[in-house]
Amino acid sequence: MEAIGMSTNDLSVYYAEKQAVKRVSLDFRAKQVTALIGPSGCGKSTFLRSLNRMNDLIPDCRITGEIWIRDRNINDKTTDVVSLRQRIGMVWQRPNPFHKSIYENIAFGPRYHGTKNKKKLDEIVEQSLRKAALWEETKDRLHNSALALSGGQQQRLCIARSIAVKPDIILMDEPASALDPVSTSKIEELIAELKQEFCIVIVTHNMHQAARVSDKTAFFLNGEVVEHDVTTNIFTNPQKQETSDYISGRFG
Repeated sequence: MEAIGMSTNDLSVYYAEKQAVKRVSLDFRAKQVTALIGPSGCGKSTFLRSLNRMNDLIPDCRITGEIWIRDRNINDKTTDVVSLRQRIGMVWQRPNPFHKSIYENIAFGPRYHGTKNKKKLDEIVEQSLRKAALWEETKDRLHNSALALSGGQQQRLCIARSIAVKPDIILMDEPASALDPVSTSKIEELIAELKQEFCIVIVTHNMHQAARVSDKTAFFLNGEVVEHDVTTNIFTNPQKQETSDYISGRFG
């Protein structure tokens, strides 16, 4: 599968009259992890949700600017948002498995998008669980409730559910913040594996996590990107004083 990245150009997000994201232009490369960091309320999660048009669901939310995948601006009003969200998967802060079996959690998306063949669905379920490093733990209980899994397993299940519909890009909003250290480590290992195939954008409050998992980091403050660079540069040689102050714990 060809890996695909995305970019934004002058992307702004407004809630009624309040501007939460201010003219952000960023490139997200294929087969890379980009971390979005910054203090609470700085606009990074709002920006992330804009990338697959999730903010469309919020009343009084207005988005200007462009979001490009290949040669298409997906912020255009003609975009089929359902198809878009198949191409751009989302993993939330807290695991949110469906109240269904492990199997049905994974099969739901492909079935919704037209895959009806049982053998093909079986293959997709196994492949997705393997990619999420969850197959060995679940292969003997695929028809048990997903809610019986541990929190860390549920989050890996949600990642498997996301990749089952063959997206190009995976967005992750604090995917390990509700997990214990062992589960967090497994999620980070999984991100390292998945970036071989996907473009990944992750919001995290955890500086150490951003340093461990990402190739590039963008520092948000008051709705703007203060600095965007290779992660090692951001954490060892930031160019802006605000970045240095945040990284060193002077605020945030």
